[in-house]
Amino acid sequence: MGLEHLPADRPRVSRLVRGSRRSLTLGRYFTVLAGLTAVLAVTFVIALTFGGSGLSLAELVGALWRGETGAPAVILLDIRLPRAILAALAGLALAAAGTTFQAVLRNPLAEPYILGVSGGAAVGAILTVAAGAGVLGGLVPLRPLGAFAGALLTIAIIFRVATLRGRASSYSLILVGVVINSFFSAIILFIITVADFTRFQGVLFWMAGTLSSQPYPVLVTLGVLLALGLGVLLSLGSALNLVSQGEETAGQLGLNVRRIRVTALVAASLLTAAVVSFSGLIGFVGLMVPHIMRLAVGPDHRLLLPAAGLAGASFLLAADTLARALFAPTEIPVGIITAVIGGPFFIWLYRRQGGSSYFD
Repeated sequence: MGLEHLPADRPRVSRLVRGSRRSLTLGRYFTVLAGLTAVLAVTFVIALTFGGSGLSLAELVGALWRGETGAPAVILLDIRLPRAILAALAGLALAAAGTTFQAVLRNPLAEPYILGVSGGAAVGAILTVAAGAGVLGGLVPLRPLGAFAGALLTIAIIFRVATLRGRASSYSLILVGVVINSFFSAIILFIITVADFTRFQGVLFWMAGTLSSQPYPVLVTLGVLLALGLGVLLSLGSALNLVSQGEETAGQLGLNVRRIRVTALVAASLLTAAVVSFSGLIGFVGLMVPHIMRLAVGPDHRLLLPAAGLAGASFLLAADTLARALFAPTEIPVGIITAVIGGPFFIWLYRRQGGSSYFD
């Protein structure tokens, strides 16, 4: 069934799609996805060409093609490729999480980093490291679980605030996010101060957002966690369309709004926690990408979520490439790049919305 023929029992969704700035047909949607996939492929290849070794991608691939097992093969397979995969996965997850938070909270400024969800996940991950926990039963890594618990705690606070008087304003959510981030930053600094310093030597760099190469088993773990979270969110696409239009409208159509909200927030928290546990705090990806993609494909979340994911992967790959290229061979945390770009975008968006809901 084409997207232009939505079910008649979903009038608000139909109006939502028809009311977008550009009519969206099935053909145009797949054209957009194909274009985003092509951009991602190009960005991925470009990311593989940059590094401190001075070797080009052609030299690295040539050495690999000849069956060499020396430094070029190691650089490509053990350093650059895992890093590029991590950047793509992290960008995809953060963009999807931001899209979900904006829909569920009905707020254009909702984003894991701004709301403090990333900070809560960071505290959970660091507490796990401070406790000396590694894996459970030799199979389940505990750092992502600790991050997930921290993210859920933060979401519980935010959800309480957001529903205290029906719906919190943009200003209220920003204020809560600032307070939560400040509180969690203090906890992290306290842990670093009183704990064994050798165990936390890289924490400050990690807090600024880093995509340092991870071993392939870690990437597999991250991929599994993201697949779980994204699978849930994609299955909720139609429901998110209704939730984003208001609880009354969704309730009239028989939707269990509370269950949908909780499920979506838990899935988005899982995505955020998985990224934070391996990449640290990377902000504003979940703010900028959903808004840009909403203009490209419209507000239908069945379409918006995959498009935002692909665009987020490309964006973070490009940001990480820039972070490595600007002051080469010195590398700066990718979180600095996203903050430099995202900060002005945040101010522009807030002034444009005047602190009101994007969905009003």
